Amino acid sequence: MILRYEIHELAAYINWPYFFHAWQLHDKTRQMQLQQEAEQLLSEYDGRYAANAMFQIMEANSDGDDIVLDGGRRLPLLRQQEERSKMLCLADFVRPLSSGKKDMVGLFATSVDQGMETDFDDDQYKKMMMQLLADRLAEAAAERMHQEVRTRYWGYAPQEQLTMEELHAEKFQGIRPAVGYPSLPDTSLNFVIDELLDMKQIGIQLTESGAMRPHASVSGLMISHPQSCYFSLGRIGMDQLSDYAARRGMTVVQTRKFLQSNL
Repeated sequence: MILRYEIHELAAYINWPYFFHAWQLHDKTRQMQLQQEAEQLLSEYDGRYAANAMFQIMEANSDGDDIVLDGGRRLPLLRQQEERSKMLCLADFVRPLSSGKKDMVGLFATSVDQGMETDFDDDQYKKMMMQLLADRLAEAAAERMHQEVRTRYWGYAPQEQLTMEELHAEKFQGIRPAVGYPSLPDTSLNFVIDELLDMKQIGIQLTESGAMRPHASVSGLMISHPQSCYFSLGRIGMDQLSDYAARRGMTVVQTRKFLQSNL
């Protein structure tokens, strides 16, 4: 499924504190002024640029620390290993193969029209503004898409009625862990997601490191389990690194490059 959102359809979903954080701006008055300026820019370019989202909902089960997708494609994941952690893995929130019952998992990607990042080289201040707004719009597209998935397309929470503040506070059922974030730090998983979604359909290209272009892009998983939660993977040992490399079909040396900050 591919969705396209005009800027005015996403404006209410923008999480402004992250925008202010990118500017390292803490003064409330200046924040308000900057938001007004940003909203004026969004209004000015509404209709010229838009955001795109795509997702696929697939039958799935967990098998150890892997999620096994419909068709047998495996999505290897990592488990917390530090003693002070709860030893969580995202696969814990998907029904195991041993249950004999199918579960569901969603894959997604969102991005913005590339021009938002490339069309303002003659004005460095506007270029920075538009790049940061592009980041917020990609995240806003993920927020709105996930809301529509929960209530309509997947439909596991059809009665959900949350305010925007509750959405930003993640009061909904399920989680949307993104690649490169604390519970899913291995950006090489983008290659697996790309195989299944074909992200170039919404203009996303992958670098050799698995980074996405445009930079204002988000990809990841959608999990519906009522007790699912976000967590930080933290440090892992060489034992898990070796096991994960084998499950990813890569060498330890290759895998280490993607997980250096977690070793």
